Amino acid sequence: MLGPIGQVSRTVADLGRAKEFYGDVLGLEHLYTFGDLAFFDCDGVRLFLTAGEPKGAESVLYFRVPDIDTAYDDLRSRGVEFLGAPHLIFRHESGVEEWMAFFTDPDGHATAIMSQVSLE
Repeated sequence: MLGPIGQVSRTVADLGRAKEFYGDVLGLEHLYTFGDLAFFDCDGVRLFLTAGEPKGAESVLYFRVPDIDTAYDDLRSRGVEFLGAPHLIFRHESGVEEWMAFFTDPDGHATAIMSQVSLE
């Protein structure tokens, strides 16, 4: 039986620039760097960055945040340029709403913050 996802990877053109973005701008904990590889902690899931020429589309990284408006404002103040404001994606029958806001990393990879909002 499979367990939870342990690691996701991204190819980046400039490892130094990517380390600064993911560590300093997004605030992820840098675990270690080994040669052209850098690893960050995403609340128990490792983000593995490898230097090289990105090849085509890569998976979107969706970061859960407790309050999407606060996270949006905080990241914007650190220089993240969003493609649009947080917006409603889906409303469950229970009334819980799924909200997202998208941005790109320095290599143009789609990235997002996401939050579930309960209207109770």
